[in-house]
Amino acid sequence: MKVFLAIKKRRSIRKYRKGVLKDKDIYKIIEAGSWAPSGLNNQPWRFKIIKDKSTKEKLSDFTKYKRIIRESSVVICVFLDKQASYHREKDIMAIGACIQNMLLCAYELGIGSCWLGEILKRKSRVTKYLKIHPRYELMAVVSLGYPLKKPPKGRRKNIKNLIL
Repeated sequence: MKVFLAIKKRRSIRKYRKGVLKDKDIYKIIEAGSWAPSGLNNQPWRFKIIKDKSTKEKLSDFTKYKRIIRESSVVICVFLDKQASYHREKDIMAIGACIQNMLLCAYELGIGSCWLGEILKRKSRVTKYLKIHPRYELMAVVSLGYPLKKPPKGRRKNIKNLIL
């Protein structure tokens, strides 16, 4: 698949049909994330895979976007490893690149995804619920599943309006 085409066609998928994702696809998505660039190649990202329905149900209580988490096949919580971090802002940008790689890989595999950030308002509660060591800081939750329907065509501002 051509990268630019995937960038333009990928959309956030918020409604999923029933279906179990293959472990090999989940791990491929995480591996794609792990190949993102990071300062000093410190690779500050860590992942928690959640498939269990009851765990997703409770996790969904920490966001107003409950339905997306509940209906997904899998969610991947993406964390910053504070001990691996050498420059917070750079590491957060690297994690953004990591997540983008994951989203693009999921798209290539025919898997829908949505990058959820609103849950960060309660990240300390999420970390405590998941029994994650405090050295890891939640950066995002990525929902995954087979799209219920084809998403609409995307829109973007004219590039001339974006260049300073």
